[in-house]
Amino acid sequence: MEINLVSDTVTKPTPDMLRYMFQAAVGDDVYKQDPTVNALEAKVAALFGMEAAMFFPSGTMANQTAIKLHTQPGEQLIADKWAHVFHYEGGGVSFNSGVSCCLLDGNRGMINADQVAAAINPPAFYHNPLTSLVCVENTTNKGGGACYDINELAKIKNVCSENNLKFHLDGARLWNALVVTKENPKIYGQMFDTISVCLSKGLGAPIGSLLVSDQKTIDRALRIRKILGGGMRQVGYLAAAGIYALDHHVARLADDHRRAKELGALLQSLNWVEQVEPVETNILIFNLRKGLDENQLIQALKERNILISSMGQGKLRIVTHLDYKEVMHDYVRETLQRIGIR
Repeated sequence: MEINLVSDTVTKPTPDMLRYMFQAAVGDDVYKQDPTVNALEAKVAALFGMEAAMFFPSGTMANQTAIKLHTQPGEQLIADKWAHVFHYEGGGVSFNSGVSCCLLDGNRGMINADQVAAAINPPAFYHNPLTSLVCVENTTNKGGGACYDINELAKIKNVCSENNLKFHLDGARLWNALVVTKENPKIYGQMFDTISVCLSKGLGAPIGSLLVSDQKTIDRALRIRKILGGGMRQVGYLAAAGIYALDHHVARLADDHRRAKELGALLQSLNWVEQVEPVETNILIFNLRKGLDENQLIQALKERNILISSMGQGKLRIVTHLDYKEVMHDYVRETLQRIGIR
């Protein structure tokens, strides 16, 4: 039995999810005639109190569409130095939109309003790129699943409003943040111009993200999705997985968070671990003691059918998820206690 803790994207659909998928009514979504896709889009838009949503095959495409919607070539967006839109979307910011990034030195992937205000280029100074967009990520991927304080997001929104900037949320793991903070998603809908949310990470669907916004913006997004090759036909089978996930897999994210925190507490007690970063959700990042080889730990765990990932320079990552069951959790904890790294 392999225990894959590399990412929460490795999950498989549950038997109940598969049954729900096979029962879906479908049509041609390129013509907006797939009833299950339409139902999913309406459901997610309503969750955030926004007018409309659009289904995408990936979170990267949803984010890249948002950036294209809010910018013109030669302009600049502001984001944290660890932002997914910069590091893990294949250079799409520059390739798709012709936009540069002003990267800020935030805290665990989170930036604050003062940093944003200081980074905005003077609009009349044409030697600088025109700042047009601020992107934030909640929870932060490379920041170890950290959750933004809603009050800080409100302050950033005020900076955006005062400076005529658009505000986009990469909410790939927003569901995790909402479970922790118990905030109403409609608060986010009131704050952001666009929000992307993912169904294929913590919620366990096999594919899919949505972009949420006002109706006019989503109408424009349809054309960009087409240009990027994101139009799909009888995709209601996949949209059904998203509906099932939203109905059954959100509250259980708390189990993933608990297990990640328990692993973090255990690792902190081991003599070969230097530091464990704060664990808020389902991502756990830790550092080995100086001089130890992370590849040795990765290989030792692999020999025991446990997979984790390296972030380089002695830093490692564990991600808990839907397919990581309690019996696996017991085995991983026992293994970590017994293993020796020198």
